[in-house]
Amino acid sequence: MVCSFLGHSDSHNLNKKILQNTIEELIGNGVSEFYVGNQGGFDHMVIDCLFELKKIYRHISFSVVLAYLPTEKTDFGFYHKFSIYPEGMEAVHPKFAIEKRNQWMIDQSKYCVCYINHTYGGAYKFVRRAKKQGLRLINLGEAEI
Repeated sequence: MVCSFLGHSDSHNLNKKILQNTIEELIGNGVSEFYVGNQGGFDHMVIDCLFELKKIYRHISFSVVLAYLPTEKTDFGFYHKFSIYPEGMEAVHPKFAIEKRNQWMIDQSKYCVCYINHTYGGAYKFVRRAKKQGLRLINLGEAEI
């Protein structure tokens, strides 16, 4: 089973231990593959947790799903070997790349862990889409979905 992560770029109020416990519960329920973006604070916290949990749960895999191909100026960080660029993304106008990437992640998933504190913006829009597509949602934020 696959789980994707969607959330606001600002994740200052999220406790990393709560996120880690949530991921561990999903692993206990049979989730073994995880997809996450790389645009904001929530994404980076998720990547950090998954990197740590991979050392404990060797059977899990995770991919940082890129919306854009990296350039020489792009800081790829330590996760370059964990990244994927979905087929067809090269044909997407950069203005729509994050939306296309987020939809791709939703389409692959059964679960979505999100961090939504307000009911506007791109993260909220895609969490609503995930809900409409029947994904099991776990919101670590405060907004009603």
